[in-house]
Amino acid sequence: MRKQFTKYIIAPLVILMVTIQFFRPDKNEGDMKLAPFLADTNAPTEVGEIIKNACADCHSNRTKYPWYSNIAPISFKMAAHVIEGKEELNFSEWQSYSIKKKDHKLEEIIEELDEKEMPLKSYLLMHNEARLTNKQVEMMKNWASTKRKAYQQRLK
Repeated sequence: MRKQFTKYIIAPLVILMVTIQFFRPDKNEGDMKLAPFLADTNAPTEVGEIIKNACADCHSNRTKYPWYSNIAPISFKMAAHVIEGKEELNFSEWQSYSIKKKDHKLEEIIEELDEKEMPLKSYLLMHNEARLTNKQVEMMKNWASTKRKAYQQRLK
């Protein structure tokens, strides 16, 4: 029975895991371009550092890939997270957003921080620098709220 289990279950799984290593998702290796976002939102240095450390890997056109990102199926899961993150908010494309969309994205940042949805728990497992203190969360929310008011004034 044990030989059959190895022969029909384990061996095909090993072959599949080795074979899948030859297939790689595209990497997010464009330009990070956070400067236009930081300038447009008048973000303090501390906010810029938080965004670089906790947000930019999934929410910009450039991801810093750790060693384990080359191992399938992890590589596919990471690629999916980055694609989804960029669809929701892409700091590298900030200048292309309308004022209304910028206001909405800042509102979503505040909501995500309130709900402790971002950064993702799976990201925090390997990126300790992305863990936000309560003080950092409040600073981000205050900054985003202030900038939202400025955008809302421009909409009037």
